[in-house]
Amino acid sequence: MDIKDYMVDVGLQARQAAAVMARSSTAMRNDALLATARALDEARDELALANSKDLEKGRENGLDPAMLDRLELTPVGIDKMIEGLRQVAGLADPIGEITGLSYRPSGIQVGKMRVPLGVVGIIYESRPNVTVDAASLCLKSGNAAILRGGSEAIHSNQAIAMCLERGLAEAGLPATAVQIIRTTDRAAVGELITMPEYVDVVVPRGGKGLIERISRDAKVPVIKHLDCVCHVYLDALADAGKGFRVALNAKTQRYGTCNTMETLLVDSAIAAGQLPALALAFQEQGVELRGCEATRRIVPDALPATEADWHAEYLAPILAIRVVDGLDEAIEHINRYSSRHTDCIVTESITHARRFITEVDSSSVMVNASTRFADGFEYGLGAEIGISTDKIHARGPVGLEGLTSQKYVVFGDGQVRG
Repeated sequence: MDIKDYMVDVGLQARQAAAVMARSSTAMRNDALLATARALDEARDELALANSKDLEKGRENGLDPAMLDRLELTPVGIDKMIEGLRQVAGLADPIGEITGLSYRPSGIQVGKMRVPLGVVGIIYESRPNVTVDAASLCLKSGNAAILRGGSEAIHSNQAIAMCLERGLAEAGLPATAVQIIRTTDRAAVGELITMPEYVDVVVPRGGKGLIERISRDAKVPVIKHLDCVCHVYLDALADAGKGFRVALNAKTQRYGTCNTMETLLVDSAIAAGQLPALALAFQEQGVELRGCEATRRIVPDALPATEADWHAEYLAPILAIRVVDGLDEAIEHINRYSSRHTDCIVTESITHARRFITEVDSSSVMVNASTRFADGFEYGLGAEIGISTDKIHARGPVGLEGLTSQKYVVFGDGQVRG
């Protein structure tokens, strides 16, 4: 296979399909999603067989247990993919919505209409369920999609692709509206991210190395986040019970997610009273604590924190703790070390809360709530394609609206400009 020729062909077909998707009706797109859900349900045996091939190959290649766990497509996993398709079909369609329509002195009406982005390239690793999540959001928002899953899931993704093709055909939409790259050659990624004539935006989902490479080499816009260093700050005016629950949940509910707390900041006014109980609770969950000097005076068995710890995205049961002198120092620390993903303050002071949400420069800023809520489903988006820490176009969890753009629409009655 000539990779360049193959990817150009994929791009051409995606561009043609995007034009069809842009004029498709909500009903057609919903029909495609529901038909795909039925196809997945009917193809359980085929999906299980394909997935078993990927798992066998993964074991032969020495994939670690965590990677194998993400790769496995269980009956419950298939159920969740089916339910996800049905949920996305039930979401409101953003396409064609016109907002801000107003008359100008000339008599014309000016507004903005929401439209698809066009062709969305999505590059991701391991989990086959991402194939369905990505395809469903792109279809619902009227886009064509080019999906490049991890090589370790090639058989599973191709089996899912067959179900997507059936769903699209049943709804009268082109099968090329969702194309899953058939080759595991990494050169395909290089071609995908350098085809601005065919691809309008790329969304990478995976490790830092993958995202850095795509951000560096892409010639099309990228929706991304890199590091995920999330903070919880326990303010001097925090309720002790709320602070305990929020901090414990933000770290221990799941360790390997991008919205897990990695650094806990505690105001010096309450540190001696609240840190011992919190430290004990973390240690009972098997969390290794690394603290500043003030922290270690209160929690002597905490390891010394280094400068690297304030930058660290552990994705593991490790937590950095720093005692800070007030809100100003907390905000300064977060804006210096945060990855601009998700940061939280626990406080009973409205004034402190307003300052925090105004001055902390992150895509999600929370008051008295666990950082684990930074998620498209929890935000009411139905699902998400990823989380963006960029400031242009999409920021935070990217759902249907994040996969659209707006264009000006003007209505007149024969007006001409004098």
